Amino acid sequence: MKNVSSPAAVKKGTGSKMNNALVYFRQHWQLYLLFMLPAFALTIIFRYIPMGGIMIAFQEYNPIRGILGSEWIGFKNFTRFLSSPDFMRYLGNTLKLSIFGLLWGFPAPILLAFLLNRILSTSTKQKIQLVLYMPNFISVIVLCGIVRILLSPTGMINSLFGTSANFMTMPSAFRTIYIASGIWQGAGWASIIYTAALSNASKELKEAAVIDGANIIQQIKAVEWPAIKDTVLIQFIMSVGNIMSIGFEKAYALQTDLNLNTSEIISTYVYKKGLLDGDYGFSTAVGLFNTVINVILLISMNTIVKKMNDGKGI
Repeated sequence: MKNVSSPAAVKKGTGSKMNNALVYFRQHWQLYLLFMLPAFALTIIFRYIPMGGIMIAFQEYNPIRGILGSEWIGFKNFTRFLSSPDFMRYLGNTLKLSIFGLLWGFPAPILLAFLLNRILSTSTKQKIQLVLYMPNFISVIVLCGIVRILLSPTGMINSLFGTSANFMTMPSAFRTIYIASGIWQGAGWASIIYTAALSNASKELKEAAVIDGANIIQQIKAVEWPAIKDTVLIQFIMSVGNIMSIGFEKAYALQTDLNLNTSEIISTYVYKKGLLDGDYGFSTAVGLFNTVINVILLISMNTIVKKMNDGKGI
């Protein structure tokens, strides 16, 4: 007859392992310190020390005088930005690109994961995944170059429809171009995490649902969605938290003089004011404003999701 371990014995064994681990750590703490020190030093040097540069946002920064020698002006840089006649346009363009990108781009990898999960042939599934993942490895600048060529007056799109429109000069077309190219580039790669989560879905439940006559939508709702629900919520919270952090490189690379009305966003404005005009204090203040908005959105969305999801959030 097999011996069944009692809860007390299991608890005692767990406590013994913990004690042994603590004893080993005390005896070899130098080894742990040796391995942890480089990572700790790199984190301090490249993550925490640069935070001191935030002081520039409250100064009339002069590179020659440095942070300690520059004149302190308080919130004047923030007031200057918020009272700027173009403030609402920059903020509106940033929010529109982010929100529309979230609404159209966030569901795309989830739908791809559901579709890939329906493919039974492993070899066919791998080939399709390879095709979907490839755009992610294309450089943003190369991607923008491809987009410009395709949408030029003599490009493939105009040749296909027999037109000669220059889409890159149309302010109304910029958001569609930006969002559509982003979905094409990133949806396949982003679907990996959902595809991995779907592997945890119960095959027995899925087979039972099929036997009961459930259609594809019902199978997804009853079996597959519960397996990825928590992952989707976490990813959504993180996406909302980065809603103001639009990639500068892509927006700047797709920008032209004629589509500035919709393509000029906060990140491109910071670049132009900071590096091109040399107004470092003002550009830092604008960037800090952007970061604060992101933090507020992240905390707010996490709170809302917790209330809607039985206290589960980040």
